[in-house]
Amino acid sequence: MAQKALIAMSGGVDSSVAALLMKEQGYDCIGVTMQLFDPSYRSVDAGGEDRGRSSCSSDNIRDAQSIAEKLNIPYEVVNYQDDFKSKVMDPFVNSYLKGWTPNPCIECNRHLKFAHLYRTAVQMGCDLIVTGHYARIVESEGGYRMLRAMDGTKDQSYVLYSLPKEQLAHIRFPLGGMTKDQVRKLAEEHGFINADRKDSQDICFIPDGDYRRFMTDVYDVHIAPGDFIDRDGNVLGKHKGYHAYTIGQRKGLGIAAESPYYVVDILPETNQVVLGANEDLFSSTLIAEDMNWLVDVDRNAGQVLKDIQAKVRYRHQAQAASAELLDNGKARVRFQEPQRAITKGQAVVLYRGDQVLGGGTIIQAGKSI
Repeated sequence: MAQKALIAMSGGVDSSVAALLMKEQGYDCIGVTMQLFDPSYRSVDAGGEDRGRSSCSSDNIRDAQSIAEKLNIPYEVVNYQDDFKSKVMDPFVNSYLKGWTPNPCIECNRHLKFAHLYRTAVQMGCDLIVTGHYARIVESEGGYRMLRAMDGTKDQSYVLYSLPKEQLAHIRFPLGGMTKDQVRKLAEEHGFINADRKDSQDICFIPDGDYRRFMTDVYDVHIAPGDFIDRDGNVLGKHKGYHAYTIGQRKGLGIAAESPYYVVDILPETNQVVLGANEDLFSSTLIAEDMNWLVDVDRNAGQVLKDIQAKVRYRHQAQAASAELLDNGKARVRFQEPQRAITKGQAVVLYRGDQVLGGGTIIQAGKSI
C-alpha cells in the first residue's frame, strides 16, 4: 500500500509542484490548506481598496483547490485561526513592543505547519507531511538530517531550524534539489493556473507590508512619539514611536547630520531610540535562547561547537563562528569577524557546511558577552 502524504497547499506554485511530484512518485496524497486568520481583515488605504493578496485569501484557497482537482487528489481547508493568533500574531506584536524585530514565518513553521498540521496529518492517517519549502532532508547512518537547498538563492533552511528533530523522518521537501525556474517550468507544462504568479515577499497576515498600521488597526497599539538620543543620552530629535524602527535602519529618521545616523538600540521602557554610527552596529558575540537542535549535542552547559557557520537573518551570508551551550537552553555564538546589525528577536541558525545544526532566538548582542 502506498504511503499517504499530506501536502500543505498554499495556492502558490511551489506547494502545487510539491503535490505534483509526490503524486508522480506514487504517494497517496491529500491537499490541505490552513486557514490562518480572519479573511475579513484587510489592510486598506484611505480609499478602502485591498492593498494586497494574502496567502490565506479566498483566491489562494480557490487556486489550491483547482490544483488539487487537476491532480485528482482530495482537498480540505482546516481552520487554525485561533492558534495562529495566539502562536504567531500575538507574539509578533509583543516582540515589537519589547523593541525586538520578529520573524513570524519561523513561528508559523514551529507552531502551525510542523506542529498543529503535523498532528492533523497523524489524525488523517498520513505517513508524511510535505511542503513547498526549498530545503532538503536526507537519510544517513545517523538518522535524518536537514540540509540547505541546492539552489542557494532560494534556500529556506533558515526559517525551518525549529522543526523537531524526531519529525524529520516524516517530512519531505520535494523542491530541495530544484531551481525556481525548473519548478515554474513543471507548473507550466501541467497547465497550473499559478505557474507565473509572482512570489509574495510580504508577511501573510499583513499583505500591504505596513506592520505599524496593522498593530494600530488590529491590536489598538498606540505608542506616543519619543526622543531620538545618541549613545551618550543627548536628545537628537523626535521619533514616531519606538515600535516603528529596527536595528540598522537609516532611512526615515528625519535627522540632519554631517554623517549618517543608524538605529543602534531601542529602549521601550523610556520610549527612546538610540542612534549611532555605522561602526556601532557591529557585534562579535550574541546570546540566543530557546535553542532547537537537529543534531545530537550534549545539552549540558560548556560544550562548544567549533568550525561552524552562523546566519543572523534570512538574507545573511553564513559566517564562520563557534557556539557554546549555556544553561536553560541558551547558547553563546562567537563570530570570527564582527557582524552588522545583529537584532534581538531574529533567529541565529547554525550550519556545518550544508547541514543545519540548529538555532534559536537572539536576545542579546555585543562586542563580548
